[in-house]
Amino acid sequence: MPLLVSDHSWTQTDSTVHIHVPLKGARAERVDIVSTDEYIKVHYPPYLFEAFLLEPVDDDRSSAKVGNGVAILNLMKRNKKVWNHLTINTDDKDLKKEIRERALLKYQEKLSSESRSKKEKQQAEKKYALETMMKLEEEARDSVQKTKDAERARTTAELEAWQLRQRREAEDEDELRLQRHDLKALTEKKEAGRNVKSGQIVKAVKPQKRRGDVPAPRRTGNIQVVFTPRVFPTALRESRVEEEEEWLRKQAEARRALNPDVDELQDLKEEDRNPDFLKDKGDKYFAAGDFLSAVNVYNLAIRLNRQLPALFSNRAACHLKLRNLHKALEDSSKALDLLTPPVAANAAARTRAHVRRGSAFCQLQLYAEGLQDYQAALKIDPHNEALQDDTQRIRDVIQGTETLSDSD
Repeated sequence: MPLLVSDHSWTQTDSTVHIHVPLKGARAERVDIVSTDEYIKVHYPPYLFEAFLLEPVDDDRSSAKVGNGVAILNLMKRNKKVWNHLTINTDDKDLKKEIRERALLKYQEKLSSESRSKKEKQQAEKKYALETMMKLEEEARDSVQKTKDAERARTTAELEAWQLRQRREAEDEDELRLQRHDLKALTEKKEAGRNVKSGQIVKAVKPQKRRGDVPAPRRTGNIQVVFTPRVFPTALRESRVEEEEEWLRKQAEARRALNPDVDELQDLKEEDRNPDFLKDKGDKYFAAGDFLSAVNVYNLAIRLNRQLPALFSNRAACHLKLRNLHKALEDSSKALDLLTPPVAANAAARTRAHVRRGSAFCQLQLYAEGLQDYQAALKIDPHNEALQDDTQRIRDVIQGTETLSDSD
């Protein structure tokens, strides 16, 4: 049974009513205020203040403030006149019950309307952010395409100019060769004429084409290609070359495992069938704070290729932001299953997956399980000071010397 507050005070003007309700040591965050046009309630357990107003007020222009041990309600009168009393003078419990229920119903409708307005505003903001991101991506693609077209046009023009120059040089060389041939023939004809006059018999010799007039064929050759060997810094007795090679083979197979032949994926653009492109796109949405869009992009990428651990790990990070903690656990565990064998090439990825799964466990208040993941991450990256601090905090929570909030 709540304790009714009777030591309140109120003042008024022609247009406003000011009500002061003492909070009796209650904290501000524990005070619940319900205000409508005909009913006021201030509840801070175990105390309760109720007022069935004498005249209706304008609830939309009224306000309430809590601080310094008192709740102050500023009510705007609908009719400018002085009240003789703050509340109605009646002991009719049924009438008060009817007014209270009607007021609470109005208050619930008001809260629902505000919630819908807030949700619509958030959806509009998300839509605007998505449209802006798509516009930026379209502009970037157009810019790249324009650069490619300009480069292609420039290369084509240079090729055509080079071909024209080559044709002109060939024509000039043919003309010069023809002139030399005519001059030589004329000279030989004159020489033959002089020899006939002097009584000498000269045998006409058909001029032969000189070797220098025809370019020599190009010489053949071989180009030796040498690949740099992949060097592992681990000592031979501790070598994990086989595991490294297995990890690289699995990654190569994962990228070759594209099978976008599902009916609903046939209409996608070429770049939207590339999981790596989709991963980068999801990362941009995540960086912009649009976690729901990032999840949708990662979902499509995973449908195209379920063997890339980064997709599951990044989707787990989005689910953490959206408070989908069980989904974050599933995606982190799937990423860790794919990050095998444990080698240096995937150490950073395994660290992130352990931390994300450990964070999900802790937010579900499963601190023992979360501590195991943080210890596993710390074993991979033992010099990470942030990991050391978080691991110690979880130990303190388990021992009861510290509490973790949801934001931690």
